[in-house]
Amino acid sequence: MSNQISRSFQNIFLTFAAICSGVCLPALAFSQSNFGIEFKDKDKIVKILTLSDLATEVTAVSLKIFEIHEKKDQIYKAYPVRALFDKTFGKKWLKAEEIVFVSTDGYQASIPVTKFLSHDAYFAFAHDDDSPFTMTNILQNNEVVQLGPLYLIWDNMKSKALLKEGASDMPYQVKSIQLTTFATRFPNLSPPAKASAEVQRGFLYFRKYCMACHMINGEGGGKAPELNYPTSVVEYIKPEYLTRWIENPSSIRHNSLMPGLAQEIPDRTKITKEIIAYLKAMSTTKRSPKHQDMR
Repeated sequence: MSNQISRSFQNIFLTFAAICSGVCLPALAFSQSNFGIEFKDKDKIVKILTLSDLATEVTAVSLKIFEIHEKKDQIYKAYPVRALFDKTFGKKWLKAEEIVFVSTDGYQASIPVTKFLSHDAYFAFAHDDDSPFTMTNILQNNEVVQLGPLYLIWDNMKSKALLKEGASDMPYQVKSIQLTTFATRFPNLSPPAKASAEVQRGFLYFRKYCMACHMINGEGGGKAPELNYPTSVVEYIKPEYLTRWIENPSSIRHNSLMPGLAQEIPDRTKITKEIIAYLKAMSTTKRSPKHQDMR
């Protein structure tokens, strides 16, 4: 009992310290086995399953991947995504356009269904050696992060395409999974009508590499600052510094937790330029954010 009280006071102290310092802590106190994960079709809840429930739905496997966040091989216990989606959504998920993964830290990844049909994805729920389900994320200044309840990983050991994408489309702390269409979920992220081809490409890259953390007009991830409303980031950061911020955040701000655009990504400089072109175009298309359901 005394040990329980001691741990409780320790968690309270750490949480208080984090609030005072402005540092985001990994989730300290939820019981993973009893944590309800929402499976939604648009805004309608289809199922809520705990990790214990998932074990009865599909068979877990041990999967070795190249862990992009740590730059080394890692083995996870995981559930095959397609098999789990078949169990929870039936074949309806195959007709969806996008699948949105919402994390407890505000991260919000939107991934096309076509990627799940082209590559093998898994929901990791534990390390294979049963060590604490955490990770030292070297892409975010060696921040130690909680991975549960679910961590979306890809069988990337034999896929150059997946390795080149870096850590994009690998959300951890996943608490909600939603079938949707991009235009329905994020109507205010699209560039202005008649936008140039450069801006359109920049929009696609922003979707892939930036919107899981950042919002435009109140839509996107809630882990990092809004970039467009009421003042666009291009209105207060010079282009040369914005380029450095995207490619190497630590060159602008010491100990930044923002990961730079991965070195492995082909045409990285061109992609950065096109993302900035998209941000400039959106600075003329500001829309007042509406309440967004982050569940």
